[in-house]
Amino acid sequence: MGIGAQPAQWEAALGTDYLDTQDADLLRRDYGLVELSFQKDNDAWPCFGVSLQVHRLTQDTESDVPAPLRDTYGKFAPTVRFEQLAAAIARLGYTVEPEPDAAGTSDDIRRHRVTESGVRIFVRTPEGPQQTDEVWSLSMSPAWWRNTG
Repeated sequence: MGIGAQPAQWEAALGTDYLDTQDADLLRRDYGLVELSFQKDNDAWPCFGVSLQVHRLTQDTESDVPAPLRDTYGKFAPTVRFEQLAAAIARLGYTVEPEPDAAGTSDDIRRHRVTESGVRIFVRTPEGPQQTDEVWSLSMSPAWWRNTG
């Protein structure tokens, strides 16, 4: 499952508990933790973007994580620390690097990318001395990042 898959394929994998928002030839499917973007191409709707809205886990992992993912991976932690995610990615042999944001994310969000895949990791900066950097979201789309490498 991934870029290029049709909405029905995603539904077969993640279930029917989602919200669709369509605007002309664009469709966004929201499963809570997982958001998918599709663009109409003749009679098909290939997926062109996948995002994990990690920040939603702080609210309710039971309703925000699709049941097939809970069944496969078990309980999800309410937060993900950037340092832990970056270390796990490095153990797999990939590189995470800071990415300047010309588009201007907010002051409390930093952007990083996994060089080999183009995945972008959005990290919320700490608000106080006791807090650590928490992953806000991850996004993957060749179309979104084509011009930034």
